[in-house]
Amino acid sequence: MTEHVLDRAAPPAGGIGFFEKYLSVWVALSIVAGVALGNLMPGLFGFLASLEYASVNLVVAVLIWAMVFPMMVNVDFASLSHIGDRPKGLVLTLAVNWLIKPFTMAALGVLFFEHVFAPWIEPADAQQYIAGLILLGAAPCTAMVFVWSQLTRGDATYTLVQVSLNDVVMIFAFAPIVALLLGVTDIAVPWETLLLATGLYVVVPLVAGALTRKWLTGRASGAEAEKAVARFTASLKPVSVIGLLVTVVLLFGFQGHVIVERPILIVLIAVPLLIQSYGIFFLTYFAARIWKVPFNVAAPCALIGTSNFFELAVAVAISLFGLNSGAALATVVGVLVEVPVMLSLVAFANRTRDWFPQS
Repeated sequence: MTEHVLDRAAPPAGGIGFFEKYLSVWVALSIVAGVALGNLMPGLFGFLASLEYASVNLVVAVLIWAMVFPMMVNVDFASLSHIGDRPKGLVLTLAVNWLIKPFTMAALGVLFFEHVFAPWIEPADAQQYIAGLILLGAAPCTAMVFVWSQLTRGDATYTLVQVSLNDVVMIFAFAPIVALLLGVTDIAVPWETLLLATGLYVVVPLVAGALTRKWLTGRASGAEAEKAVARFTASLKPVSVIGLLVTVVLLFGFQGHVIVERPILIVLIAVPLLIQSYGIFFLTYFAARIWKVPFNVAAPCALIGTSNFFELAVAVAISLFGLNSGAALATVVGVLVEVPVMLSLVAFANRTRDWFPQS
């Protein structure tokens, strides 16, 4: 199923790498390995969990940087000069990511964990799971979205504009929105930790990526400059994917005993995440169709709104509530849900390409 979807979705030139083509398989194997190792070697994972400074786990931080940095180099802030080109996609992206998605995720969390699932969940645990869902809902995708866009043959330049604009907004809006929504759920918010995590996982990688991109493009011009960036990011792509897979192993290892002891809990957490993911996608996708947005803009637009910057959500959950917290578990379940959901939506988008005007 996955291979068929990705083969059909692959761009005509350049293609996608071996790791990306079978990404869902690798993630599934990493999840199984993480759960198994977490139960077989709890001492090792306990030691890794203890390696932290200022509430930030050092191992996870390094791995997140490995994932995020290569893709941050792709973010060309000069592309913001094209913000006036085809503004409909940008309007949809900003409206969904910042005016709808965080609040619907919080509402679904409250609905399910304070009401629907209340008979089976302790109130304190419910607040933790809600917090994790809020962190996922307030962090739009800024890394893997380049993969999803490529799989639908989206407009690469426009995707860069969307991601760049989202990153700029995230720097200023992520912490206040999360603090507002966590406050609504009566959870104390340590602003210092939240701002530190935002800076560490968004601002610093963005700056590092921008400086690297400037260095690469400063040695060439025009098409050669873009080729230099492409070669550089391609050389780091295996590191990024391996960083993702090792992170999945660690995160599921940290929560391995919970997953084995309480598999039903994983299903319960996944329910609002699945509703949110498919709901946000179809809301954005059909709005783009009604508004006659070209497919190569509409598909990435809907996928950006659906996908989460789970690296940031996981990192902030760990920083705020700890590695073994319910909030961290909820964000880890987000990782579990993310890849198969996104691959199914990529397949749907490619099947319905003819619904949209072509650019």
